[in-house]
Amino acid sequence: MKVLMLNGSPHESGCTFTALSEMEKVFNNEGIETEIVQIGTSVIAGCRGCAACVKLGKCVIDDSVNEFAEKARQADGLVLGTPVHYAAASGSVTSFLDRLFYSGGRPTFRLKPCACIAVARRAGTTAALEQLNKYPTISEMPLISSKYWNMIHGACPEDVMKDEEGLQTIRTLASNMAWFLKCKEAGEKAGVKMPENEKKIFTNFIRK
Repeated sequence: MKVLMLNGSPHESGCTFTALSEMEKVFNNEGIETEIVQIGTSVIAGCRGCAACVKLGKCVIDDSVNEFAEKARQADGLVLGTPVHYAAASGSVTSFLDRLFYSGGRPTFRLKPCACIAVARRAGTTAALEQLNKYPTISEMPLISSKYWNMIHGACPEDVMKDEEGLQTIRTLASNMAWFLKCKEAGEKAGVKMPENEKKIFTNFIRK
């Protein structure tokens, strides 16, 4: 089993990475492989709404979004991590996830567990989490939770390691995801079938 983890921060080894690394320790102790992918400092273009991905099977902008989508197809679960910028997810991670979930295709994400975490110096974490949670919950992904909202605080990595409650929250989050993944695997081995995937119904609210 493998969990793919997105570091939505421009800082490769900053607070978001520190939080993801704490989760990574739990996954690895549970025998689950992990990979942390950082968005980096390159400009991430937003979705053009061209719908070319419907025909291509990938985003027409061939960059790190398509690379991550390919990794996501092979992964068993996702963790989406973001720093808080202006009480929201970072601009880069917003553009990244808009394109990833629009172009990635439902089979890439369907029924794979997902956990979202927000990292901030002080405030804006719940607003950022509400934003992130919308991506998996429109993609038939079971959303993993913890004993508190999935957030941790610190202005630098050293501060993050002092937030004992935050660290416990994300460790519990990782443990819960590991349990879910193992239960899913056990169910599949026992012959439990995936739910029927109905054809998507589109309803427009404006009619003639």
